[in-house]
Amino acid sequence: MAEELSPRTPNRGGITLCVMLATLMQSLDTTIANVALPHMQGSLAASQDQVDWVLTSYIVAAAIATPLTGFLTARLGLKRLFMISVVGFTVASMLCGMAQSVTQIVIFRWLQGLFGAALVPLSQTVLLNINPPARQGSAMAAWGMAVMAAPILGPVLGGWLTEDYSWRFVFYINLPIGILAFMGMAAYLPEARRRSDARLDWTGFLSLSIAIAALQVLLDRGQELDWLGSKEIIAEVIVAGSAFYVFLAHTFTAREPFLRPALFKDRNFAAGVLFVAIIGLTFFASMALLPPYLQELMNYPVITAGFVMGPRGIGTMASMLVVGRLIGRADTRLLLGFGLGLSVWSFYLMTGWTPAVSSWAVIWVGVIQGVGLGFLFTPLSVVSLSTLSPGVRPEGAGIYNLARNVGSSIGISVVSTLLARATQVNHADIAQSVTAVNRQLGHPVIAQMLNPATAAGRAALDALINQQAQIIAYMDDYKFLMIATLAVSPLLIAFTGRPGVPSAEHIVAEI
Repeated sequence: MAEELSPRTPNRGGITLCVMLATLMQSLDTTIANVALPHMQGSLAASQDQVDWVLTSYIVAAAIATPLTGFLTARLGLKRLFMISVVGFTVASMLCGMAQSVTQIVIFRWLQGLFGAALVPLSQTVLLNINPPARQGSAMAAWGMAVMAAPILGPVLGGWLTEDYSWRFVFYINLPIGILAFMGMAAYLPEARRRSDARLDWTGFLSLSIAIAALQVLLDRGQELDWLGSKEIIAEVIVAGSAFYVFLAHTFTAREPFLRPALFKDRNFAAGVLFVAIIGLTFFASMALLPPYLQELMNYPVITAGFVMGPRGIGTMASMLVVGRLIGRADTRLLLGFGLGLSVWSFYLMTGWTPAVSSWAVIWVGVIQGVGLGFLFTPLSVVSLSTLSPGVRPEGAGIYNLARNVGSSIGISVVSTLLARATQVNHADIAQSVTAVNRQLGHPVIAQMLNPATAAGRAALDALINQQAQIIAYMDDYKFLMIATLAVSPLLIAFTGRPGVPSAEHIVAEI
């Protein structure tokens, strides 16, 4: 007989371990493949544009499938959907490892994204359902450690497997993890009730899918194609805007829409979705900026850059252990405010960076930022989802994670565009000072190394100007991220109550 997951569910430890394995597998795959891309490109004789689709296809597929989590959970049951997702993700990973052409690996990565989309929302749902309110913070902190382990382990593990074995092993490594997660779920997860009468709102689903797919593609290719200077990007903007308009119009007029507006009557959930979108924008954007800064401006080797960035994740995991014990005891708004404060401080420190900054300073700022993220990530997940009724929690978790992913995609595109354009503007401004009457160029040492009259001198001078232009552009990007993080602080007053303590005002009734 089917039963609902609840705090009375036995084998909570085994279920938690399996859920963390599934989360680790999915999170690891979002970072581990990046290191292997150059090797894939050479092995499969692919162009740079083609190999970029190895990442884009996964992101687009996951974005499209994430909102389906609620419907599929109702139709298939939580246990069955979880196990199907794990099996499908593992099989798709093996197929990626065996791919013989770039077309094959793009298709298999697309399948990976489809099957992996539900793993994170289902993991959050299971952990919130099987733990009483007093333990939900600790459970989500343990789960968050699995998520945060991926940015640390992914680049290091991916680099080692690629260098010592083959790029194919970055996908094969999912096999043992997937088998363990599947066996544990089969043994410990109870059967859940299914709603055979659940129907999919095809108009809502298709319009939202088209909007998300078009948005993800234009964000991924916009900088490369000069944004609205490209007919392709203009077409994608029109498609995304039109599809999203259809989705909104249908959602507020249909009897049973794909995304129920009633979910947003819960103030915690509504504020949490907007909050996590902005946090996704700032955090993932900063993660995208740091590696090229360390490798291109500071001339760090890849391995050294990885070790310098690693303590950030350690700071996050350490803070999650602390914050897991504080959730339910301290006001969630204070925890989130503390996390925001640390994040703003870290970005402020980064606005003063130059290539002369020491590695210890980079590590120290990374730890501050990591601790701040720990105080944001866990409380935000709990307060946003715990006041939803268990029946709609999978749907809410799907929307919550979609907002985070879309926010991160927008953030990465925005800072990349700002960096490229600010570098060009700064280069032009600095170059105006390089004239024949500039007394600095008359210094004997400078005149010898940066003589504009020689080809070598002009090249060295241009490289120096470009470096200075990039430094200023990075400062501006970190200033933008600091302001964006500050801008989310007024949302703190929108949260009500404490996580894990539902009230009649917050609970969304099951439909």
